Amino acid sequence: MPIHAAIFDFGNVLVKWDARNLYKRFFPDLQSVDSFLQQIHFLDWNAKQDAGRPFSEGVAELSKQFPQYADLIQAYDTHWEESLVEVFDEVIEIAKELKQSGLPLYMLTNFSAEKFLIARKKYPFIDELFETIIVSGEHKLIKPDPAIFHLTLKLINHKAEECIFIDDSLPNIETARKLGFHAIHYQSPTQLKTSLRGVL
Repeated sequence: MPIHAAIFDFGNVLVKWDARNLYKRFFPDLQSVDSFLQQIHFLDWNAKQDAGRPFSEGVAELSKQFPQYADLIQAYDTHWEESLVEVFDEVIEIAKELKQSGLPLYMLTNFSAEKFLIARKKYPFIDELFETIIVSGEHKLIKPDPAIFHLTLKLINHKAEECIFIDDSLPNIETARKLGFHAIHYQSPTQLKTSLRGVL
């Protein structure tokens, strides 16, 4: 079946996201940052914001659990934009080339609805390149739950077999493949180009 759409993840595919970049100002070294993030179970906590929980609720809940770190937990909300480290320009160029070739582009991202508004203002390419953007926090569904993939297909009006799906998370890729997507586990711009040649 011909390819009729490409669906990109956002964080760590188009833009580097790393909470450690924000926290390095508060700690003497990255090892200390990692230790702190592990202690508060940061990734599990942050995923709940991606799944639709308001940041204010998340901060309040985690601060009750770790009152000694309340200021540091609040800092992630206050200085969140510093977790966006850099744009991956080579990947943006690949996306532009796909769009110029006539392939519609879409985005499916696990992201807080509140914070994605900030990212959208910061990076004009989001609205310039992508026709439909599915943000997990808006729909209260999160990858790798198959439900958000089914919702995406409904919103973009395509079948999984017609879509390339590009993501840096292996669990997300595995779910996409089971559903019939042509899924590419993103690792580098060069690897992405090579993988796309094998599909298009």
